[in-house]
Order: sequence, then structure tokens, then C-alpha cells
Amino acid sequence: MPSGPPAEPPEELTVPPAYEGVWRFTAPALEVSVPRARHAVRALLDDRRVPVAACVVDSLLLIVSELVTNAVQHAALLSPEIAVQLSVGAGRLRVAVEDGHPYRPRAVEADEGDTGGRGLWLVKMITAEAGGSCDVEHTANGGKAVWAELPLVPLATSPPTAR
Repeated sequence: MPSGPPAEPPEELTVPPAYEGVWRFTAPALEVSVPRARHAVRALLDDRRVPVAACVVDSLLLIVSELVTNAVQHAALLSPEIAVQLSVGAGRLRVAVEDGHPYRPRAVEADEGDTGGRGLWLVKMITAEAGGSCDVEHTANGGKAVWAELPLVPLATSPPTAR
């Protein structure tokens, strides 16, 4: 029997938390898809028990509403279906809304009297305030994906809520 130093135990494998992953669903480019997408994202966060602060969830759901609304209002003619993808990873939440329209939108500040036109600008402000980022990317099928990524602020570090 060989003698010598005892064998080192194998390094433990790092298993990601059960809530990490990527989920994608499609919806028709109709107004009814806006609340459905928002509810689907919230349900996914709840079902996967993602430990995220309520303020981050609120920001994420507002972003989902704005991005799906933009796709429905501006891309439906060329893209009768949209896709929503949620990625939960090490310290981050990322949502992307993809459509088949090639136009790459820009964030613009609307005038005070305008009733719309602030969606992407609002997404930029929300993500920046949370310490995240957002952008638009072209897709392989000639469309685009507008995404926003927020830090996954755990429940324990969320700021107290006003009563």
C-alpha cells in the first residue's frame, strides 16, 4: 500500500441557486399582452422564489410594461408576435423584449404636453437609478431585442418602506 500524504478531498462543486435560469415566452403583439407579460414575470419570480427586494420587482415590472407596450405600439405591423425573456443570474435580473421590427428605438425626453413617447427614456432612468443598464440589440432574424438589467438586490438589503 503506498504511503504519503492523504489525498485532498475533491473541491466542492458550486451549484447555482435553484432560482437562477433563463425563461422565455411569446405573446401576440396586442395590448392585452402588456398586463399578461407583467403578471407572467411576477409569477415566475414568485414561483422560483427569487430572493429579490420589492423595490427591484416593482422596477422590473414597470420596465416589462414599458418594453412590451413599445413593441405592441411600434412593431406589431411587422411583428405579430413578441418574445419576453427573463434571465436570473448571479446578482442580476435581465429582461429582454424581442420583436421582428428592424427599427432601433432611441430614448427621447418628450415634451410636457405629450401623452406618450417616454417609455424607453423611463426604462433608461429606472435602470440607471438602480445601478443597472439597458440597450437595444439587433437579432439574427433582422429584428431587435430591447433589454434592461438590474442588480439582484436581496430581500435583506432592501430599504425600509414608508408607512
